[in-house]
Amino acid sequence: MNPLDALSPLDGRYADQTAPLAACFSERALIGRRVDVECAYLLALLEAIDHPAARDGEAVAAVRAIATGFGAADAQAVKDLEATTRHDVKAVEYWLKARIAEVPALARDQELVHLGLTSEDVNNLAWGLMHREALDTVLLPAIADVLAGLLALASDHRATPMLARTHGQPASPTTFGKEMAVFAARLARTAGDLAALTPPGKLSGATGTYAALALAYPQVDWLAFSHRFVTGLGLAPVAATTQVEPRDGLAAIYDATRRVTNVLLDLAPDMWRYVSDGWLRQAARAGEIGSSAMPHKVNPIDFENAEGNGGVAVALLAHLADKLVRSRLQRDLADSTTLRNAGVAFGHVLLACRSVSRGLARVAPDAGRMAADLADHPEVLAEAVQVVGRASGAAEPYERLKELTRGRGVDLAALRAAGKAIAPERAAYWATLTPADYIGLAPQVTDAAIAEATPVLARLLSGR
Repeated sequence: MNPLDALSPLDGRYADQTAPLAACFSERALIGRRVDVECAYLLALLEAIDHPAARDGEAVAAVRAIATGFGAADAQAVKDLEATTRHDVKAVEYWLKARIAEVPALARDQELVHLGLTSEDVNNLAWGLMHREALDTVLLPAIADVLAGLLALASDHRATPMLARTHGQPASPTTFGKEMAVFAARLARTAGDLAALTPPGKLSGATGTYAALALAYPQVDWLAFSHRFVTGLGLAPVAATTQVEPRDGLAAIYDATRRVTNVLLDLAPDMWRYVSDGWLRQAARAGEIGSSAMPHKVNPIDFENAEGNGGVAVALLAHLADKLVRSRLQRDLADSTTLRNAGVAFGHVLLACRSVSRGLARVAPDAGRMAADLADHPEVLAEAVQVVGRASGAAEPYERLKELTRGRGVDLAALRAAGKAIAPERAAYWATLTPADYIGLAPQVTDAAIAEATPVLARLLSGR
């Protein structure tokens, strides 16, 4: 498909960025994962029932090769079968039976394919594998890139003074590095929670009773088989189910991903504002145009794109988490079409992550501009004067500073004079105090946050 003809921007405008996720969540990927599950189940079943083929190395290798060699032509063959069956998993079963018939040791045992299973046994495990691959190979590394960018800014500017704003108004100073460290610590915590989650899986038959399996082979301990099989796929086994795996585990993944994305949605507007105020300078890219009319423009488009895509992602993730945990009685099909949007949600998360990463990589604080704006607001030292006065036992220092500063212009000299009047024992401190000096333990807070987040970054980069 030509990306220019795509309905979704994920497959059109942003196709080059979302291609890694397409490999995880496309229709072809889903069919391939179904084949993986069916082949793995067939081999496990052969072993459980002590079938001679389980001890035939060539037969086992042949079944495994069907899964590992599954390609585009195979996926199309399955889709061609589905045009007749109008059932996607049954099409996989028929395709696989034909392939199994070519394995001499199994030529007469094609009916062992999919034996005792319902389509949801195959589908939920396939989706679990797809989610795990997407997290491990695409999303968590993309989050790690954002975290690395935040940690670099936090470390480089741990002591760079900056005016803070609460309620949009000038407030006690901070440092740029400390503000980046706040986001780094938040992202590390939420990403760490996400990385700790394992997609769930079940294999228990048409209504979760293992009835067909137990009837076919009563000698097999099917509860133990199911637990062993699902765990072997790298998923978290769920024993008590209806036909549908309850999806609580997937909902936890969507909720954790949404929390990660909300950190980005909090970060992006702040970075946009810092650029707008001139506190952050953006590196101009060769050939880039910021405005069709105003040649001077270097716009913070990466943070704007992150905000837009992150918002779409949060909405989709919330719907997935809410809808998929609800199913009428033992099964309805609403979850199936809903679940097909998991890749779409993750695609918008990926775009948000990559946009933020690009934005962080091209900005640098203008320490001089930050210092000048901070110096223009000496009133932020009112907190310092009143709190020292209270600690030293002065009479009503807060009220005196309120009278001096609230809604009024005040210069540094007046603040220093107030300090000397209210707490004369700290006269030497007041004589040299500037807003840039009043950053408290911001560098130490930054260092602690970096220490907290760095192991998570290593974990995200090395794979969980």
